[in-house]
Amino acid sequence: MISHIVDVHPNLDPDELVANLVPPPLFQSVSFESYEPSADFPSQQEAVDALCEFAGRWTAVKRRSLFGRHKKAAKQASGIYLDGGFGVGKSHLLAALWNTAPQPKAYGTFLEYTSLVGALGFENAVAKLRGYSLLCIDEFELDDPGDTMIMTRLLKELAATGTSIVATSNTPPNALGEGRFAASDFMREIQSLASIFQALRIDGQDYRRRDVDSEAVPWEHDEIDRLVSQHESDDLRLSQDAFADVIDHISTLHPVQYFALARSADTFVWSGVGRLTRQDDALRLVALIDRLYDAQKPIVAAGLPLTEVFSQEMIDGGYRKKYLRCVSRLDALTTLAHETYDAASA
Repeated sequence: MISHIVDVHPNLDPDELVANLVPPPLFQSVSFESYEPSADFPSQQEAVDALCEFAGRWTAVKRRSLFGRHKKAAKQASGIYLDGGFGVGKSHLLAALWNTAPQPKAYGTFLEYTSLVGALGFENAVAKLRGYSLLCIDEFELDDPGDTMIMTRLLKELAATGTSIVATSNTPPNALGEGRFAASDFMREIQSLASIFQALRIDGQDYRRRDVDSEAVPWEHDEIDRLVSQHESDDLRLSQDAFADVIDHISTLHPVQYFALARSADTFVWSGVGRLTRQDDALRLVALIDRLYDAQKPIVAAGLPLTEVFSQEMIDGGYRKKYLRCVSRLDALTTLAHETYDAASA
């Protein structure tokens, strides 16, 4: 079954947007027990212990409601901030905590929360999330001063009403924003945001150990033609588009809608891949790839290797970590396509 991503125009339904704030399939069934801390890095076990203790707050609340409050509970931090390098299991631990928390609760990336505020408006977003037991924020980052102030207000308002907040990032909370904008001008907001969290450092090696210099292998056009013809009449949903058309289409949508694009097909086929020249196009592609990666959707691409779509100037700029993460994910999804369809023998 052949479709086109450019024909997907999802609606912005507020309830559906909030309902989609759940861990990606890769992490939906993880637990603290399934995390395997390395003996070489004691901070990993320390993080597990701290999160298990943090999760005890919900059990304690339930006990107090059943047996009555005999003494005033000790004041606990509103949240935990997991700082560490790529691939040390931060997202695993974040999802494991989410799985222990009572409903209602939310799990999303930093971009998903800022996109939710942009789509619904600040007051409506607060109203939708007020009363949640837990907000999990993966890949916390501040890309501009507006995001700084939005997230400061959002998290402080929710924390004040009892919501616990746990975040992951590759950057300590007091260093957010560095290299992207004049952080000193917004230090008050950044430090106010950092005050919500108890910071925990997780050391370790990237379990994926993906070579960031590896190159995604592009498909030949005749290989793509054979793949498409093989699946035109079966139940596999192939989305076939020109890369430039994909970039144009996602510029017309709010990033919070990209989850619907990821669900629209089983495999995405892009032709004519070329290098991006505009930063806003590049950042939108990063957001789309995050959704495709979460859903583990293969990408079949022809033209320039997808791992080379970002210019060196972009890679060396303030969004370096974001682009390198995306390059790694592009490599993974294009490799998945080759492994799935065995293009070499097609």
